[in-house]
Amino acid sequence: MHKNQKKGGNVLEKYIYGVDLGGTSVKMGLFDSEGEMLEKWEIVTRKENSGELILPDIAASINEKSKEKGIGTEDVLGIGIGVPGPITEDGRVLKCANLGWGIFSVADKLRELTGVEKVKVGNDANVAALGEQWRGGGRGFKSIVMVTLGTGVGGGVIIDGKILTGKNGAAGEIGHLTVNPKETRLTCGCGKKGCLEQYSSASGLMRIAAEKLKETDRPSTLRQCEQVTGREIFREYEAGDELATEAVEEFAWYLGIGLSHVAAVVDPDAFVIGGGISKNGPSVTEVIKKEYEKNVMFALQNKEFRLAELGNDAGMYGAVRMVLN
Repeated sequence: MHKNQKKGGNVLEKYIYGVDLGGTSVKMGLFDSEGEMLEKWEIVTRKENSGELILPDIAASINEKSKEKGIGTEDVLGIGIGVPGPITEDGRVLKCANLGWGIFSVADKLRELTGVEKVKVGNDANVAALGEQWRGGGRGFKSIVMVTLGTGVGGGVIIDGKILTGKNGAAGEIGHLTVNPKETRLTCGCGKKGCLEQYSSASGLMRIAAEKLKETDRPSTLRQCEQVTGREIFREYEAGDELATEAVEEFAWYLGIGLSHVAAVVDPDAFVIGGGISKNGPSVTEVIKKEYEKNVMFALQNKEFRLAELGNDAGMYGAVRMVLN
């Protein structure tokens, strides 16, 4: 007899909903109790009226899917959700500017709207990190630091398979480590100067390359690019272009410094590199690891550097893992 059946053939399968709430869309997945994704879909994030429609829309979509699949409330092990803002361990959001939210309990509201008792909430970057540790680039490691290199630099810290949240839900905000205390020109979105995000994000890499092209007349194939993107910079770096190499090494140097500081505090098994820049492949982890090794104390050398594998699904997997933990 199948483990999910009882006498008479009725299925006893339990389900979990994994939700990744973004500023434009909400990615949603239906998973079985083993963490296998059965189906995924998206709905629009309606942010009008201070985001008052967001959770009711999510709950309505979950309830509709359950009805469609013949899943009762008692068949749902729980709902996990990643939210773009600081989240406390008990599921309260501490303001979320890009959704228009103030301070309230996301967990309590979703319980009320769905009738599902177990609701787990986490910061979206932390939840994605948990997903990668469980089913992605961090598989096989108990403790990882996830680094997301996109428009900014995001992070998530997983220790012994659990999210490191911090008192205000802001642990893992590695993009705002100060790596250049002498910076005077550039101000980060957080209000500080010299943040890691200013140098090691995709936009930071593009700015570094643009400045190098402007400062000198040296030949570079980057000058022939219609738009100097992170992808173009890494492509020319791999081809041996001198200016592209300087830009990539500066980007990686700052990141190596930042990650050496992170390692000195949490000593992870591995770093998992995600975000748009990670799509440039192994050359990304290789150059970051090289600069990390130059900056870190001997006891913290030889860490594993892996590329993220789950892409846009990482948040949903991490949300499910929160329910199963």
